[in-house]
Amino acid sequence: MEHLRVNSTLKPFEPAFMFEFERQFQPGPNLIWFYNNWQLSIVFSVLYVVLVFGGRRLMQSRQPFDLRLPLAVWSAALAAFSWMGMIRFATGTFSILRTHGLDATICNPVLFKGMAGFWLWIFTLSKLPELIDTAFIVLRKQNLIFLHWYHHITVLMYSWYSYPQTVALAGSFCLMNFTVHSLMYSYYAIKASRLLRIPNWVGLVITTLQITQMLVGCVVNGYAYWKIRNGGYCSTNEQNMTVSSVMYFSYLVLFLNFFIGRYLSKPGSDGKRKDLNKNGSSLQEKKGL
Repeated sequence: MEHLRVNSTLKPFEPAFMFEFERQFQPGPNLIWFYNNWQLSIVFSVLYVVLVFGGRRLMQSRQPFDLRLPLAVWSAALAAFSWMGMIRFATGTFSILRTHGLDATICNPVLFKGMAGFWLWIFTLSKLPELIDTAFIVLRKQNLIFLHWYHHITVLMYSWYSYPQTVALAGSFCLMNFTVHSLMYSYYAIKASRLLRIPNWVGLVITTLQITQMLVGCVVNGYAYWKIRNGGYCSTNEQNMTVSSVMYFSYLVLFLNFFIGRYLSKPGSDGKRKDLNKNGSSLQEKKGL
């Protein structure tokens, strides 16, 4: 149970203004809960896959639901949550970066404490309700790509599995995810609401940011592995680094493949490009926008 204690001599950053729930946050009970219950993420993932593909089968003979307004509201809620999480978590991260250097933000588990610790915990929990995204695709009979549901279940399982291990790399993963999601869900909400006409290049930028996120995830894992192999300290372990590296590399390959198919393939050059235009012309449209 040693890894259930946040072994860091660094003091967590506390800004001048803190919400009371941030100030009172103690990671101990949450670490214990995830240590005893992270396997529930596997159960939820299996149930999710059954419901998704069972729902697709049921919808084959039915008309799609018009859920554009609920989709806009749901996306706006996730966008607001992601912006809040990104701002609060980034504040703590950049303070550690300025005071103790880049290595501390990657390898020291201090971000499990204090204000940043609260948002890291909420981030871990949020991977479960994010599965609801797929319901809009299924009920609106939109194109469901492998990357979408694979990404959802693997992030859920990895997050719940890693949190009780106080894996310091989770801080980097959390900050990147909050940042990309704040932009991505804002885009979804605006597009679903039809309040503004969004240029096509915005989708390209978001997909590029997602690819960058996965590339940085691979680099962070490589740094932690290099440091431990050279006798340094990093709050992670070989098994977790292996799982995380495989996960991030698979995301990188899948996002690159999507990017090439969506933005670099010539229109009409083969059936794949034509099918993309018909069933979902961008990764954002996998959400049914």
